[in-house]
Amino acid sequence: MKYNFDEIIPRRGTNSYKWDMAEDHDILPMWVADMDFRTAPAVIEALRKRVEHGIFGYTKVPPAYYDAIGNWFRRRHGWKIEKEWIIYTTGVVPALSAVIKALTVPGDRILVQTPVYNCFFSSIRNNGCEIIANPLIYANETYRIDFEDLERKAADPKVKLLLLCNPHNPAGRVWTRQELTRIGEICLRHHVWVVADEIHCELVFPGHTYTPFASISEEFLMHSVTCTSPSKAFNLAGLQIANIFSADADVRAKIDKAININEVCDVNPFGVEALMAAYNEGGEWLEELKRYLLDNYDYLKMYFKAHLPQYPVTALEGTYLVWVNCSVLKQSSQDIAHALLDKEKLWVNEGSLYGEAGENFIRINIACPRKTLADGLERLKLALTI
Repeated sequence: MKYNFDEIIPRRGTNSYKWDMAEDHDILPMWVADMDFRTAPAVIEALRKRVEHGIFGYTKVPPAYYDAIGNWFRRRHGWKIEKEWIIYTTGVVPALSAVIKALTVPGDRILVQTPVYNCFFSSIRNNGCEIIANPLIYANETYRIDFEDLERKAADPKVKLLLLCNPHNPAGRVWTRQELTRIGEICLRHHVWVVADEIHCELVFPGHTYTPFASISEEFLMHSVTCTSPSKAFNLAGLQIANIFSADADVRAKIDKAININEVCDVNPFGVEALMAAYNEGGEWLEELKRYLLDNYDYLKMYFKAHLPQYPVTALEGTYLVWVNCSVLKQSSQDIAHALLDKEKLWVNEGSLYGEAGENFIRINIACPRKTLADGLERLKLALTI
């Protein structure tokens, strides 16, 4: 292995949100979706050079930024993105909020496929819109889409958008081209725009393929907006850099206005440099990271099979967020998460954060050195053994 993902990196005193939020130094945080790994060496070197420059004023995003994005998506995912489609901003959540503001008015309804990333809910509510759930169907330790329910709810004339999580957090699904096509056809029939959060697109495991929703057809491209960032794949969330892709010039103008209203139209120079380095030189590091994450998942599955077989582990096709069914306890997910924190000082996410469909589940972040993961699993066993 060329890169050392087993290295335990001290996080205390570095203003690490995940670790410094845990004021008790014995707490092991396996909750928020960032990684306990150093980013790609190419990114670190690019940032080092930028620091040595010593001037950190306002930045102008260079043409090389757009080239890095376009080359990455064409090379890795076969999707040709034009420079003019790209709007940069500070993060995918601000991007989602701006897109909702641009494409809806207060009182409109927005579809989400629950359980789903909790910031979908706040972004919808903050723009005065109503959440309509299209609950995913859970069976055989995986999820599938309830297309009949989606068709019925999309037919409501007050429904204007579908927020699509592709790959899906926390269900761990990497939606197939066929599933995405069926989603798109339903939305086109009912004049519902698709807003695709594809932030986890690089974290896909063997046997599965990420398909950009907008790449499937010209119609899908012209009736959708895509939000991406290198932050999950390269552990760059603190640098606050993300992009919105929209091929429709009128829609781009509305989004640009919304981004300026929300005051998230400027990005910092470190985010710009990090994105370019990650997309231009980080591919090899990313592939090794994915192998390590998959080994972590396999380790977790074997551990559960040996020590916690009564808790089904949802199949993980992508992301580094494992979704565990704790319904055998007959407790709320909030109570389960609180008990883990109180008894064993293990911090995980309660499933209810991701909507009513997430009740009885917990979410565990496995993007950490194997030794850290083993520690967390031992704490789980001590708290959950019944």
